[in-house]
Amino acid sequence: MTSEARTAGIPRSLLFLSVFYGGMVCIAGVLGNKQVALGPLAVEAGIFAFLLLVVTSSAVAELFGRATANRLVLFGFVPLLVSLGLSIAVLALPASPEMDPARLSAFETVMGGTPRIWLGGIFAYGISTLLNVTIFSRLKTSEGERLLWLRAGIASVLSQIVDTLIFITVAFYGVFPIGELLLGQMLAKVVLSALLVPPLVYAFVALARNIDGRE
Repeated sequence: MTSEARTAGIPRSLLFLSVFYGGMVCIAGVLGNKQVALGPLAVEAGIFAFLLLVVTSSAVAELFGRATANRLVLFGFVPLLVSLGLSIAVLALPASPEMDPARLSAFETVMGGTPRIWLGGIFAYGISTLLNVTIFSRLKTSEGERLLWLRAGIASVLSQIVDTLIFITVAFYGVFPIGELLLGQMLAKVVLSALLVPPLVYAFVALARNIDGRE
């Protein structure tokens, strides 16, 4: 790696992936307010940003090792918690009397999640992304540099199952029966993980290597 490919001692690719990761952490919760239909599958739209978190952390683990990927996940709590705090503060501030009531109502509906949903999202993020890095890294230890697509797919599928179990249970257990919701969300996330994550990990690893000027 050339010295020009580093910024203040940090590889440019790692800086790029870290900034991208922070953005996905913040937008995932906002996108999750919409449920989308993908053929027979129904899934909350935040999964797309979350899968990009999985892809990014896997690419970092592949290029820079498990310890760096784990730090990336832990640093991700900073934008997550700060954005949550800002949302709570903005919701508590009085709205301008000139603001359209319909827009205010829509904003409060989208941003005013219950504490259980917020808590479920925080727990699910931390545990499932760290699990993804752990599984991906251990598979790399046993398989070496081979089978990147398989390592990425297995780690993503297993972490998404855990993510669904944690989030749905913490957010909705006791509010209504969660069995059907668990199965539906788990199926959708497993299918999306298996289809999207492996090729995206290849693409992110290739992009990072190109940014650093290495093959």
